[in-house]
Amino acid sequence: MAAKSVLIMNMGSSSLKWVVLDSVDETVQQQGDAHWQGAIAGHHADELAAALERVGSVDAVGHRVVHGGLTFQDPVLIDERVRQEIDRLSEIAPLHNPAALAGIDAARQRFPNVPQVATFDTAFHRDLPQAAAVYPIPWDWTSRWQLRRFGFHGLSVEYAVGRAREVLGQLPHRLVVCHLGAGCSITAVEDGRSINTSMGFTPLEGTMMVQRSGSVDPGMLVYLLTRQGLSPTELDRALNEQSGVLGVSGISAEVHEVLTAAARGDARAVLARDMFVHRLVFSVGGMLATLGGIDALVFTGGIGEHSAEIRSLASQQLEFVGLRLDAARNANASQDADVAADDSQVRVPVITAREDLTILRHVRQVLQW
Repeated sequence: MAAKSVLIMNMGSSSLKWVVLDSVDETVQQQGDAHWQGAIAGHHADELAAALERVGSVDAVGHRVVHGGLTFQDPVLIDERVRQEIDRLSEIAPLHNPAALAGIDAARQRFPNVPQVATFDTAFHRDLPQAAAVYPIPWDWTSRWQLRRFGFHGLSVEYAVGRAREVLGQLPHRLVVCHLGAGCSITAVEDGRSINTSMGFTPLEGTMMVQRSGSVDPGMLVYLLTRQGLSPTELDRALNEQSGVLGVSGISAEVHEVLTAAARGDARAVLARDMFVHRLVFSVGGMLATLGGIDALVFTGGIGEHSAEIRSLASQQLEFVGLRLDAARNANASQDADVAADDSQVRVPVITAREDLTILRHVRQVLQW
């Protein structure tokens, strides 16, 4: 089959990352990004149009869509019905799905006759066992509003699982994937299938993140709303944008800057670092128990790939399961590699996040290339 060019779009609320890939050898033909002030929210169409003017001719467009709900459990060719459903799901993913829609509309304007495919971060977790997916809330709420754990970062986890198989020479039976970036999630993977994950109904649940709180006591949130006068809008913004490593440290949303401050002895930076590692290990421990053990622990995402310190601190607390890092390998990891010591009972691949390759493969699947 002749090679085709596929534009992969990864829309954030205030940014676009794009890459054009060869459909056969998966090499990069073009890539770029764009940034603007403020959330997309129907604005910034001019910035998007200008960014896409830099893209040459393409044969298809693939989009990362964060929330597919129960409707989309596989990649799908985008038509008006699909667009409307992604829009409807924006009410439970207000920071993410509107951005994807803006990207879909901009790509349709730039390439009106080119097929577009939506791929969903929730799809990898579609087979979560009911015991892991259902919340312990009134059953009427669960059934009426489809309240359940959806899980996210599925495109990254799917790629990490496949790449770990290549790095290690076989697919580990019991694998825990730590996607640590601006958003952080921990996923238990058994024989290639997600059986538990830390994110839930929204990408706010789970382990501590860079600006998101992760899981906190819901009773505390009710207290803040009913007794301290916070509005739902104020609470939502605080939990999604002003919490996590940034909120505790008061320094930066760049984790390396917080780690540098911690090394200097800044008390709040030390606390933020220690909390991040504590909650990471806490989440990994839950996944380990779900799996009944662990054969490999994957680090991916910006922090997972680049912070040898976070990997080391977390791994030290997991030595009781037979995990040991090789200090030199960990410090010098620059490409996909296993940084565990030779005698470690648990392998530790560090994997560069490549959601774009997962999306490309889904585009080929849908278009039957």
